[in-house]
Amino acid sequence: MELDRPSNYDGLANGMVIAGHFHEHETYSTVRPDGMSDWLITYTLDGEGYFEADGRELRVRVGDIALLKPGTPHRYGTPKGKRWHFVWAHFTGGFMDASLLPIDALTIRQIEQQAVRERIYHAFLRILSDSRERAAYWHELCLSALREILMLLAKQQTSGVDPRIEETLYLLAQRMQETVRVEELARSVGLSASRLSHLFKEYTGESIVEALNRMRIKQAALLLAHTNRNATEAAHDVGFQNYNHFTRQFRKYVGLTPSEFSQSARSKEKQRPN
Repeated sequence: MELDRPSNYDGLANGMVIAGHFHEHETYSTVRPDGMSDWLITYTLDGEGYFEADGRELRVRVGDIALLKPGTPHRYGTPKGKRWHFVWAHFTGGFMDASLLPIDALTIRQIEQQAVRERIYHAFLRILSDSRERAAYWHELCLSALREILMLLAKQQTSGVDPRIEETLYLLAQRMQETVRVEELARSVGLSASRLSHLFKEYTGESIVEALNRMRIKQAALLLAHTNRNATEAAHDVGFQNYNHFTRQFRKYVGLTPSEFSQSARSKEKQRPN
């Protein structure tokens, strides 16, 4: 059992970030009757843990993020008969946007999207590496990774979109250049193809194919406006194998052909003051 530690532990009073990667059995317990001067964030990778704070006990399982507010008396550890595999970090709130930090003494959020879970895990790995290496800009890099985690939590809380639809949109963005099959997407998010298609249309107002084409055309328009890619190259870059199909879709979403759009973009660029 670990008891309370001084508030200036390992430089935290000066705003430093410390982090760790623990795999603990049932005897693991940390007790801090007076809380701490910094925030604690944990992310459960496997097994099960518990937190006691603010007069309640809550369990954390795979995919759960827990945030403990500074000054909160607490206890946390591994329940009897369990093991708890998790990563953690301590940080001071003064370096973070206050809107990203919860109000409650103890906050636990379940991350349902596999893609978001992976992003959070890799952000923690960067924190672990940078906080140990302490090379140039290590602290700023740790804070950047922490902000990413907190922003992903905030996004999940405010989006109002079914996590499976968000996961599908993320996969479409990742695989934009590939031939996308609804059946494969459905398996990835744990739904049947028909159920995913129905839910996707309900939440977005578009079919999966329509959403993918819109995504591709938006990216193609950016390439045509801000790079030297021609229309054929842009079409290939975003996943269109048939140029005529690309042209039809471009006109549908942009209102111009790719050539007309490129000419308009170049004309606007010339008119900009130096």
